[in-house]
Amino acid sequence: MTMMGTASIPDERAASASAASLFRALGDPSRVATLRHLLLGEHNVRELTDHLGLAQSTVSQHLACLRDCGLVDVRPVGRASVYRVAHPDAVLALLAGAERLLAATGDQVTLCPTQAEGR
Repeated sequence: MTMMGTASIPDERAASASAASLFRALGDPSRVATLRHLLLGEHNVRELTDHLGLAQSTVSQHLACLRDCGLVDVRPVGRASVYRVAHPDAVLALLAGAERLLAATGDQVTLCPTQAEGR
């Protein structure tokens, strides 16, 4: 994606749609928490449910979304599956950028009525 205006309108639309899809995938606090925990190392579903305090089915659904979006990889270990962040440097950079932006905007994002949880 280019920010300098050199891309064509269809390219910009496609890039914007892709970015929006990524942000939708990260639009659930539990998925972000899952990614953050996986940045610490590989984990199976049981370990994630214990850490996140979520039901196994909920964690599995979040992992499926993150896997389908290419953010998480999975590998079999015996009868279990172990998950890890697919692109840890890029995810770290994205989360760090989000933290900087949140620091710059203060409470505006949290208080934004169109982005309030449950709407």
